[in-house]
Amino acid sequence: MEARYQRNLGTLSEAECRLLGEKRVFLAGCGGLGGFLLEHLVRLGVGHITAVDGDVFEVSNLNRQLLSTAENLGSSKAEAAAARAREVNPGVEVRPVNTFLTAENAHELLAGHDLALDALDSGASRRVLERACGELGIPLVHGAIQGWYIQVAVAPPGEGLLAGLYPPGREAVRDKSTLSFVPALCAALQAAEAVKLLCGRESTLWGKLLTGDTLEQEYQVLPLAGFSGSGSAK
Repeated sequence: MEARYQRNLGTLSEAECRLLGEKRVFLAGCGGLGGFLLEHLVRLGVGHITAVDGDVFEVSNLNRQLLSTAENLGSSKAEAAAARAREVNPGVEVRPVNTFLTAENAHELLAGHDLALDALDSGASRRVLERACGELGIPLVHGAIQGWYIQVAVAPPGEGLLAGLYPPGREAVRDKSTLSFVPALCAALQAAEAVKLLCGRESTLWGKLLTGDTLEQEYQVLPLAGFSGSGSAK
């Protein structure tokens, strides 16, 4: 076992650490949530990450996006993800895909992955991601943020749970504000569920939705079956 993973042992078994090195994870979005998710995956030693984002950094990203710096404004978020991975853990292969996820390319991009992580920022793109994951039998770990609020869920393939959370017509979000610790917390919870799934453990949030209010520090877990979708974060 490499020395860099010694502090993982005990919490994870050596076999689980090695298993992570064999896994392929699809990261949809490399912005606020995506940057923190990438950091966790790379430090955990997940073997291959496909980082997909067609956007570039702008000044307003600097308040919360881990991959955003004053030096890389105007540059590709996906390419920044790959560069960060090389700095932190050269043993992890990160394939940057500088494009937006669409219904036309989702199936091809997702094929061959063990798990997908949702770090997107619209209901429409999340429905596209979930639909493709369902067709390919890939579990999806969802995360969303808005203001002080977070939500995290694990969507079993083919259940259409995110489609219930984000039905057509609920695309517009007026308040796009959030603070740096909000995506950091949300991504940490997503990463915890992702590691369980990748290691073959039971996911606590399988078919469930965790909501959190960091202002009041109130959290709850709800079953997603029959969930009305009210109050979902962006």
